[in-house]
Amino acid sequence: MASRTEDLIRLRPEIPSAIVYDSMSKDERFQNQTLRPVIKMQQELLVEAFKNYANKHKGVFFSLSLEKKMTYIENAIQKDIKFRNSLKGMVIGQFTVEEYLCYIDNSSALNKRMMNQVVEMLKDRLQLLEEEFVA
Repeated sequence: MASRTEDLIRLRPEIPSAIVYDSMSKDERFQNQTLRPVIKMQQELLVEAFKNYANKHKGVFFSLSLEKKMTYIENAIQKDIKFRNSLKGMVIGQFTVEEYLCYIDNSSALNKRMMNQVVEMLKDRLQLLEEEFVA
């Protein structure tokens, strides 16, 4: 029977561009080895969580221009602490125990990297969705 660690690692998508070098900082290595694969794996859930957030806030988001939607995404994640903590939980819950122990050593800086990646992923997904509507 596989351990939780083995199962979590096996489920994560490969990201060829997430290269790790000896010269990288510990945080950058953590970002490429853990954060990027976990966020990619959780992408659909994070997008649905954002849609739910937008709907619970009167659906204003869906009537905004593309540029204002980008700003809305940034503001929602930066300013709504409960929402941000919920997103962080969706990512952190996929860490191995070893990764979690590494994460808590510098959680503040890693949280910033994590949320920046989530914001960019949501923006990228939004642009893809916008293009589908236009086509």
